[in-house]
Amino acid sequence: MGQARTISRGGVRLIFLSASVIALAVASLACSRQKANDSAAAAEKSASPEAKDATVTALPDSGPLPGINAGRAFQYAREVTAFGPRPIGSANHRKLEDYIYAHLKGDEVVDDVFMADTPEGKLRARNIIAKYPGNRDGIIVIAGHYDTPYFLRNTSFAGANDGGSSTGLLLEFASQLRGKKRDGYSVWLVWTDAEEAVRQWSATDSLYGTRQLAEQWQKDGTLGKIKSYLLVDMIGDADLNIERDQNSTPWLLDLVFQAASRYGYQSHFFSRTTAVEDDHLPFVRKGVPSADIIDLDYGYGNAFHHTTQDTMDKLSAKSFQIVGDTVLETVRMLDALPKLPPTQPAPAVNP
Repeated sequence: MGQARTISRGGVRLIFLSASVIALAVASLACSRQKANDSAAAAEKSASPEAKDATVTALPDSGPLPGINAGRAFQYAREVTAFGPRPIGSANHRKLEDYIYAHLKGDEVVDDVFMADTPEGKLRARNIIAKYPGNRDGIIVIAGHYDTPYFLRNTSFAGANDGGSSTGLLLEFASQLRGKKRDGYSVWLVWTDAEEAVRQWSATDSLYGTRQLAEQWQKDGTLGKIKSYLLVDMIGDADLNIERDQNSTPWLLDLVFQAASRYGYQSHFFSRTTAVEDDHLPFVRKGVPSADIIDLDYGYGNAFHHTTQDTMDKLSAKSFQIVGDTVLETVRMLDALPKLPPTQPAPAVNP
C-alpha cells in the first residue's frame, strides 16, 4: 500500500502512513466510533508486516463465485430506513425488531433480550441471532447493528447507511443461506443492538449489545467455537472505500482482500488504514479472529455521518453487491481452508 490515509471521527488523530513518514494532526468531531493509535510508533508497528499475527494463502479458486441479490438487499435497507429513528427503547425500534423477525420466519432464531445500563438509565435492548447449521465443527459469525443513536432520537435521523445498510445486508445473507445444506462451518447472523452511544461514545457508553453477547458466549462456551467474526457497518455508501482496520485480525483482513480481488473489487478495499472502534472490539479483546468491514468516510469530510443527510439517495446497490459478494466469498474461503491459523493474542486495542 503506497499511502494509507486514516480518517478520524471524534477528538482523534489523523494519521498519514507512507513508506517513511507518519504525520499526525488532531481533529475534533463529535460522536466518534474510532480512534487512531496513541502514537506514531504504534501506528507504524500495526501497519508493518512484522505486526501480522499469521498469514493465510487461499486455496486455488474453483467453481462459480457466490453472489447476493443486491437489489433485494438495497430494498431491505430502504424499508428499514422508512421506520425512521430507531433508538433502543423506542416504538420504531420494536417495529424494526418485528420486521426482522418476519423475514426470518422458519429460521432458527435466538432472542437475546437484555437491559442495557446506560447514562439515561436501564434501556431494553435485543440481539437477534439466526443460525444456519453446517457440517463442520465451528461457527462463522456475520454481524451488523440495527439501532440508531439514542442522542439523535428527537431528530429525523433515519440512518440509511449507519444501521440501515448493515440490517438490509444481513437480511439478504439470510435469504442466501436459508434452506441450504452448508458444506462448511455453521453461519450465525447477528443483528446487534445498542451499538450506538446513548450520550457520547466511550468504552462504557457504546457497544452494549456485543459486550453483552461476548460475555454470555464466553460463559456458555460458544466463544471457543467461533472461527471468525465478520462485522459489516456503513457499507452502503455510493462512494465505497473500505478501511483496513488496525484493530481487526490481520490474516482475516488479508483473506477479505483476497476474496474481493477474485471479483475485481480490490480497488474498494484498504486504500486507507485506521483503527476502528466498533462492534468487533468485545470479540477482539477475547481473542476471536475478527474483521470490521466498514467505510467511515461518508460524504466529503464525513459530512453525512450522524446527520439527517444519512439518507437512501447517498447509497448504491453496487456497494451492497461489492460487500455482500466479498463476505460470502470470504466465508467460502474459510470453509475451504483445511486449518485456520491458531488463535493469537488480541491486537492492541485503544482503551
